[in-house]
Parts: sequence; C-alpha cells; structure tokens
Amino acid sequence: MRPLNFLHLTTFYPPYSFGGDAMYLYRLCHALGDAGHQVDVLHCVDSYHLLHPAEPEIKFDAHPNVHVHGLRSPYRWLSPLLTQQTGQPYLKRKRIEEVLRSKEYDVIQYHNISLLGPGVLRMSPPTANPVKLYMTHEHWLICPTHVLWKFNKRPCEKPNCLPCSLIHGRPPQVWRFGRLLHDACAEVDQFVSPSRFTAKMHAERGFPFPVGHLPYFIERADADWQDPGPRPQLEPYFLFVGRLERIKGLQTLFQVWGSVKADLLVAGAGTDEDYLKKLAAGNPRIKFLGPMPQKKLGALYFHAVACLVPSVTYETFGIIIIEALARKTPVIVRDLGALPEVVQDSGGGFCYRTDSELLQAVQTLLRHPELRRELGEKGYQAFLANWTPQAHFSRYFRVLEQAALKKLGHVPWLDQPGLRPAVSVR
Repeated sequence: MRPLNFLHLTTFYPPYSFGGDAMYLYRLCHALGDAGHQVDVLHCVDSYHLLHPAEPEIKFDAHPNVHVHGLRSPYRWLSPLLTQQTGQPYLKRKRIEEVLRSKEYDVIQYHNISLLGPGVLRMSPPTANPVKLYMTHEHWLICPTHVLWKFNKRPCEKPNCLPCSLIHGRPPQVWRFGRLLHDACAEVDQFVSPSRFTAKMHAERGFPFPVGHLPYFIERADADWQDPGPRPQLEPYFLFVGRLERIKGLQTLFQVWGSVKADLLVAGAGTDEDYLKKLAAGNPRIKFLGPMPQKKLGALYFHAVACLVPSVTYETFGIIIIEALARKTPVIVRDLGALPEVVQDSGGGFCYRTDSELLQAVQTLLRHPELRRELGEKGYQAFLANWTPQAHFSRYFRVLEQAALKKLGHVPWLDQPGLRPAVSVR
C-alpha cells in the first residue's frame, strides 16, 4: 500500500486537550506516522483556552510525519462562540481551506468537532475526493451538552434539550432546529463509534445514519509489567485516573472509602478539583496526585490492586480500562454506558451498581491476590486480541476500504493487484 495522506479535524488535540478522545487521536496519528503515512491535524487552540487560559502543563512529543495546525484567531474566545451559535467555522474557515488545498488527501477523519461546527463536514479539498470518516467520541451529534447528563443531575433518559442546555450554562444552538446537522452529516461516508453501546444510543436517539463499531487502542505496555519500577507506596492502593469532574463519579467513591483498608490514589485534574478535595478532606486514605504524563502512569497502574472507573453518566468507551488491562491490572467499573461492555469483552474485572457491590468488589480483590492476578491476566490477553495498534489498524483500514468501495467503487490505495493495507505498526 502506498503512503496515504490523512487529515484529522478536531476541537482538542494534545497538549491542548482534556480527555481520552484526544489521547486516542494522538496515538492514532503517531501510529499512522510510524507506518509511513503523512498526517495533518487541525484543532482549535482558542477553544482550549476558553476552559484553560494558561498554556498546558504537560508536553507531548512531536512526530516527523504528523503536522499539527493549531487554529488561533485574533478574536480569541469569539471564534468558538460564533461557531457554537451558528454551526459554521466562520473565523476559522480561511485557515481550514488553506490546509485542505495543501495536498491531495486520501482520508479526512472528524473527531470532536463541536467548536469547528457541523459546517466543516461540508468542506472538501478542491480537487481530491477523499473518504470521510467520523468517529463519535462523544454524544455531541445527539446531545448539545455532549454527555447526555440531564439537567446536570442524572443520565438522560429522553431528550429535553433546550432547558437542559440552559441549566448546563450552554447558549441554545438555533441551528440544531434546522437541517444543518442532517445535511452536513450526509457528506460523511462512514460514522463509527468506539463502543457498540454508543452506536446503539445514536440509533435510539434518532440519528439517521448508520454508525459502525471501531474500538479504541493504546500502545502495548509490556515494559510496564515486565519491569514496572518501584511501587509508589508500600501500602496497597486502588487507582482513579481521569478528569476531576462530577460526571466522572470520583465523589461516589468517597461514600464507601471509610470502610476500605487501602488508599485511593487520584491522578488527574479538572474543573471540580477543589470541590472534590474538600469532600475528601476528612479521609487521609484519599490522596490527590495531580495531572501526570502517560510515562509516569504505567507503574501506578501496575502496582494498583485495581483501577476504578465510577462514571455516573454514559461513557462512550472508557479508555482508562484498557490502559489498566495493558498493565495486567483488573478494573472495577460502574454498570453504566459502555463501561460494562469493555469489562464483559475482557473478563478483566467487576461491574457494580450499588455502593455495597462496589465495596464487595474492592474487598474481594484486597483479600484474594490470586484472583487479582487471574483477572489481570484475562484482561491482558483480551487487550492483546482487541485493543493493540495491530488489532485497531486491521479494523480501521477495513472500515476505510469499505467506505471507499461504497463511495468510489474501488479503493484507490489498493489499485495495484495484490496490495493489502499495512497493519504492522510500532
């Protein structure tokens, strides 16, 4: 297969990012670069600074085959606000068009485009006819707040979007009541979601286009369990990794942690950090570590009794789960959204619905280290089969091939007989 030209469009890209979807994209771009492809990324720095005025604390390595274009407007916050209100990338359009004209793209992939606007889906290179792929990292296509967290209180059971947006402090988006989103999405050749749950949720909420299944991946982390380095502490501990926001459910762990004879280590930062620290202030077993780069998380994962994922709304995948399983560490997750799907596919942990079930799972793993090892090994074997770069690339290029055949009648990068997608990546 000849090297391909990829263009990825997203609102957030590391280090100007917050969540696991941006980390997936960073990994994907670098894996494509490792395989010899040329990759461009367009992201909105102005949108990041709406929520985080300072520069990012953590740095990320560049790649010679990955060219990152950060969109910055002299109008700063006005640019994402205008897009949020109109659905169009007005103050970003010129720069996006310049990148689209810069080369013949084979694939254009969209990620979280909430502050680029659905109008960006209708923009194309002037000469090329690329395959357009959209990955639903969030529920933005069916939810103005992205997260299906109704009235800022509970998982959304049915749409009531206008009052919900107001309660979330989001300006209502008039364009959602017209045909802009539908007509723009019609320009996309294939939609995919990282979980079967999320694809099903889009169908149930009336999204009119088929959504396929393309799970996330992370790099193999064999060194983290073969030679993990020293324990961060001698006492047993459980681990929470993620954004410190209420929808991630960290506060729900505090209710049971007074009965647990082990520490809870918390890695991450976020808008609710001060609130969560105040809630946990009376329990010395709960320790906040702050934001940590991926390179330092490996040992934390490996030595943990288990990794806890207590999100209280619908996650689209739960990338923290496979980060733990890659280190042979079992997981304990809330039975909600896509989280139980990943655990059931792996056999690498427990799901819970109540505080008593959570406490039972925690105490079981504390008392039975042999069970912890067994679940960790099951999870690791499932990780090797499903969530490595090799497994992902096999699925990823199959999706692109099928989309190309449907759109073009052939696969341009496989027009020479006998050529198949290159799935070997570092």
